[in-house]
Amino acid sequence: MVGHSFAGGAATIAAALEPDLVSALVEIGPFTRPQKPDLGGLLRNGRHRKGVALLLAAGALRSVRFWKRYLDHAYPSVRPGDYDEYLTVLEAALRRPGRMAVVSKMGMSTPTDAGARLPNLGVPALVVMGTLDPDWADPRAEAEGVVADMPTGRGTIAMIEGAGHYPHAEFPAEVAEVMLPFLKEHARG
Repeated sequence: MVGHSFAGGAATIAAALEPDLVSALVEIGPFTRPQKPDLGGLLRNGRHRKGVALLLAAGALRSVRFWKRYLDHAYPSVRPGDYDEYLTVLEAALRRPGRMAVVSKMGMSTPTDAGARLPNLGVPALVVMGTLDPDWADPRAEAEGVVADMPTGRGTIAMIEGAGHYPHAEFPAEVAEVMLPFLKEHARG
């Protein structure tokens, strides 16, 4: 099972609750643990500070404009070829009544349920993080924290150099290079 961002937490819950159905887990830029404010990280890391400010503005103001600005910031290196078309379709969808309220609710929630499942994870897990992910002051430290909350030896980390919050879209070949051997080794079926 593979999950990105908040879906990384959802995939963690599914893998922990149904290990007979899930043989391996890949979390990409996961919001799996409750986030703790990191004032020092906000002061030290301008990418993180800007990312948090844009996310907060998008959520608090239910602003499509700030959400799009966050997405631009979350892709620091390479944008997919259809990125502009994607933003056009996304904007139209988010402008429908109630859509930004849902995005706001998601963004203001904490993944405590996923974090509570990490110690009970019964399948191998790979945490893939972009080194420039603006959602954390130190993306490697966040990945290490996720793995530390798993049973010993359960998780491994792959850092994608130069990637932001969407490493699978920015550097699909590099993500496949770490993900496919992991899945080949651990996935059943």
